[in-house]
Amino acid sequence: MKTKLTSIAFAIMTASAVIAADSTVKTTTVQPDGSSSTTVKTTTSSGIINEYVDGTTFIMKEATGPVTYVYGKTVVYATKAGKLLTNEEARQRIKVGLPVSVRYLNEGTNRVISRVIIDD
Repeated sequence: MKTKLTSIAFAIMTASAVIAADSTVKTTTVQPDGSSSTTVKTTTSSGIINEYVDGTTFIMKEATGPVTYVYGKTVVYATKAGKLLTNEEARQRIKVGLPVSVRYLNEGTNRVISRVIIDD
């Protein structure tokens, strides 16, 4: 019994670490020679598409309320199973009421989408 509880606790901690690792972090490191490097990580959010303008924006209803996302220069579409979709396949599937997850970066006040994950 103790082994099962330990295994369950480890699984929960591992899952929590994976979720926590997927957050927006932008750090800039300045080197002694004056050069700098920037590291950016994305955030993933899930909800239901409330409004959709193809290739421009969509508004997603999330637990905290409606959130507007704008498209980045390149957006990758995929299913939860990992199958990549063409832009045309994505246009045919994306509709108001569809549950999706998005990966995005915060750029100023905009949430800029880099990936849209559609339920299978």
